[in-house]
Amino acid sequence: CNLTCSKSIMEILQQAVTNYCKLDKKLDSCTTISELYDRIGGTELGASLLCTANPEQQLQVTHWVRYSLLHLRQRPDLLASALAHATYLVGGSLSLADLAVWAQLSCCPRWQAARKAGAAQAEIERHFRLIGAEVGDAVGALKAPATAAPGDSGAAGMKFEEGGKFRDLSGAVHGEVVVRFPPEASGYLHVGHAKAALLNQHYRNSCGGRLIMRFDDTNPAKETAEFEQVILEDVAALGITYDHFSHTSDHFDRMMQLCERMLREGKAFVDDTDPEAMKAEREKRVESRNRNNSVEQNMRLWEEMKAGTPLGCRCCVRAKIDMQSDNGCMRDPTIYRCKNEPHLRTGTKYKVYPTYDFACPIVDSLEGVTHALRTLEYKDRDAQYNWFIDALGLRRPLLEEFSRLALQNTVLSKRKLTWFVNEGLVDGWDDPRFPTVRGILRRGMTLEGLRQFILAQGFAKSNATMEWDKIWAFNKKVIDPVAPRYTALFKKEAVPVRVTNFDRAEPYSSKVALHPKNADVGTKTMWHWRELLIEGADAQTLHEGELVTFINWGNLCVTRLVRAPDGRVTEVEAELRLDNTDYKKTLKVTWLANLPANLVPAVCVHYDHIISKPLVGKDEDFRQFVNRNSKRQELMLGDEGLANLRKGDIIQLQRRGFFICDEPAGESAYSGCAMPCYLIAVPDGHQKEMPTSGSKHKEAPAGQEAKASTGGRVSSKGAAGKAASKKASSPPAVTATVNGGGPGPDARSLDLLRQIEAQGNLVREMKAAKADNNAVQVELKKLLQLKADFKSHSGQDWKPDLLQKASAADPATAAAPPPQGSGLQQFKPLLEKIAAQGDLVRDLKAKKADQAAIKSAVDQLLQLKADFKSHSGQDWKPELLQKATPAAPAAAPATAAAPPPQGSGLQQFKPLLEKIAAQGDLVRDLKAKKADQAAVKPAVDQLLALKAEFKAQSGMDHKPDLIKQLDQQLQAAGASVGLDQLRQIKAAGDRVRAMKESGAGKAELQPALDQLMQAKAQFKQATGKEYKPEMLKTLT
Repeated sequence: CNLTCSKSIMEILQQAVTNYCKLDKKLDSCTTISELYDRIGGTELGASLLCTANPEQQLQVTHWVRYSLLHLRQRPDLLASALAHATYLVGGSLSLADLAVWAQLSCCPRWQAARKAGAAQAEIERHFRLIGAEVGDAVGALKAPATAAPGDSGAAGMKFEEGGKFRDLSGAVHGEVVVRFPPEASGYLHVGHAKAALLNQHYRNSCGGRLIMRFDDTNPAKETAEFEQVILEDVAALGITYDHFSHTSDHFDRMMQLCERMLREGKAFVDDTDPEAMKAEREKRVESRNRNNSVEQNMRLWEEMKAGTPLGCRCCVRAKIDMQSDNGCMRDPTIYRCKNEPHLRTGTKYKVYPTYDFACPIVDSLEGVTHALRTLEYKDRDAQYNWFIDALGLRRPLLEEFSRLALQNTVLSKRKLTWFVNEGLVDGWDDPRFPTVRGILRRGMTLEGLRQFILAQGFAKSNATMEWDKIWAFNKKVIDPVAPRYTALFKKEAVPVRVTNFDRAEPYSSKVALHPKNADVGTKTMWHWRELLIEGADAQTLHEGELVTFINWGNLCVTRLVRAPDGRVTEVEAELRLDNTDYKKTLKVTWLANLPANLVPAVCVHYDHIISKPLVGKDEDFRQFVNRNSKRQELMLGDEGLANLRKGDIIQLQRRGFFICDEPAGESAYSGCAMPCYLIAVPDGHQKEMPTSGSKHKEAPAGQEAKASTGGRVSSKGAAGKAASKKASSPPAVTATVNGGGPGPDARSLDLLRQIEAQGNLVREMKAAKADNNAVQVELKKLLQLKADFKSHSGQDWKPDLLQKASAADPATAAAPPPQGSGLQQFKPLLEKIAAQGDLVRDLKAKKADQAAIKSAVDQLLQLKADFKSHSGQDWKPELLQKATPAAPAAAPATAAAPPPQGSGLQQFKPLLEKIAAQGDLVRDLKAKKADQAAVKPAVDQLLALKAEFKAQSGMDHKPDLIKQLDQQLQAAGASVGLDQLRQIKAAGDRVRAMKESGAGKAELQPALDQLMQAKAQFKQATGKEYKPEMLKTLT
């Protein structure tokens, strides 16, 4: 029975058996049941556990061990049946079969939750207690099973780098606070539920109070026992403990009494209006014809409802509140309705069930809840909640609202998630692409990372849609210090390397640290042999005579490259140069010894978002944006350490990223065939994924097609090398037009770039005019969506200079430039209308006019700009009106306005323009980071002062494109090589100095320093020279 156990089960089983049998050596290295048999069979107690005296019983022990590992969680009824008339599973005494089942149940959150809820099967509960008592002394030091990744701890002991803010609960008294978490058992928990549960637990812990775990089971058509068990297991997996467990159905009788009381007091009525007609009446604020029915008539219809008659099933009970209220929730809401489906707990006892809105305040009050934490979507229902409490004379809990967690590129609605499952687009509710707790845990999210992310958000009241990168960045901080490092190569692309001077007849091994900075992680075995394998992408960039560092071995010199007819390297010959320990200027590659017995097949699975659009509007159909190609698999060859991975282990494959073991390697339990290790890629919060070859790319010579990637060689040139590789690996969709030699950009890319520029100008204008923040956010979302569309179409991130470069390389654009000079004069009336309308909008906003008036003026302005674009073929820009105005005659110099300095005249203002650009970048960085207003205002004031200084010296207003115009003029004069990079270096340097002067911290300063190093690397790549400070003099 050579079965690999899950880590937590095996740890408990090992310790139980070790201590019970009093072995001298722990079974820490034991990974299989067969090894466990071999180790304990030599002891007297061990022999009794294995029933070695009876071969038939030995076979039964093996059967139950296999059952505990493979089938116990799915078929507990088999165990209960076997224990119905037996104390022990095999024979009349304790055996390894009992221990294996006990160990499995000990680390099963679902079972533990069922025990706490009193829902465990009696036979299994009795056996679990018995075995626990028998081995209790032996495993007294055994800690509670840890189902989470290393580093997980309770929420109370967490440290937050981003410091979530938690406001005090109003009226809270320490030791008396009672909160609740009331999910509906109609689906799996997702991250939004996890946030609610963890926030409730936080306040329970911080206030020394109590937490109630309650299932809202008021809709028998949706709830199932499976979902209840799943939710309890997920709650336990999140590390959440509760002080009281209940169901809303526990109070059904009391709620029916309260409903009848409201009917008798005239605070409710029974209505048989058709649902659609009722909805229309509520929207039009029209009272129901049954609103003033007599108490007797209402009670008669109520009895029909309780009996579930056809007449009763057409009726519902509605609270009599206020049909003229502006709050739709107060317009006589439904509080009871008929449901003929059997209830999960009460069966067919009831035919009527309360609505959530009616049941929630009543049960909160009856169970002693002092503070009900609810998301902002329930804000409009607060008045209704309190009305029910007051109408029934119950104690009123205090309501506290927090923001709802929303994430981009996904859906949280149970209805929508169910659609994905039913359509077969995902593997189930635990699919790694799903936002369910099980889905993200399967994808590699640790409980500690999830807790840190959720609690770092604090108790905010403002809704915000967050990127998944942020949550995975939190997770990386947890797994990076403890994840062991392994090596894996693409199986199809691996290239053999023959070491010609390897002087040993047999392979030999060495021990290597699993983590370069954490010795506690342990070591792994690396085999050395004359036949090696390296990444195919690495091999394509090697050169004969080149010295290459093979990581964790040493330097080898490439002596011969064997190439295929198409030029690809198919084999490499090299010599050991282990005496040469100079690794500073060498290229580094990962490798494996070509020993088939020691290579472990692995399948790396990469997942993408299930929704291609970051934000799906309320009026949009999410099915239009389903990503049907969101799963990719790669067959790999890994080192032998992968064979020891257990389900749930998180590792890092060198140069590929983090992965979680979804299925361990081994033999199939059904076919007996060897199965590869299945690894799921764990995102780490970076916007750009690692290259699929695990390599960086060299830039091809000018005029030639770029060759294959460098295969992931690790450059020793530090940040400069990283920046150069980052630039070289950019997708070619638009950069092909910049680098030269490639086809022009497609029309879609150019159109999106122009739309982005126009939308960006609009956002900046609105911010400059201090427009209403809600209006700005609407336009900002449009801008972000355009950038996301551009990235999905072109494969690269949007950058400010892409439009200029792409337009310059586009033949159509070059052949038909936008109308200038006299060509714009025909549009001058329309441009003047736009200018006048813009002045009107700014004036209205400055005077804080009514929002309706501002919106009307803005709509008219946008329509004028759209008319201009449709007539002229170009987007509106502020400077177009000036270009459309004819120049004044030369004979009247006194009255003619001085034209803006052009040509060489702009060069004298170059330093000032660069200061303005750098200060503008600083202001945008501060605003993007949501810095304190006290820090933003001085930076804005300084920016305005610089622009005023420019206007005073040049006689013209500052415009964003002036610096680009000057660069074009300098390029035309022959000074183009490296000019753009030098400008970027100067701007980045100015930004760093400004941030240092403002007292910015190291964390804020690091991104600016990285941009400076990247700009220097790009300069070297463009000019072939190292950057020196005196080179900036060429800019002036």
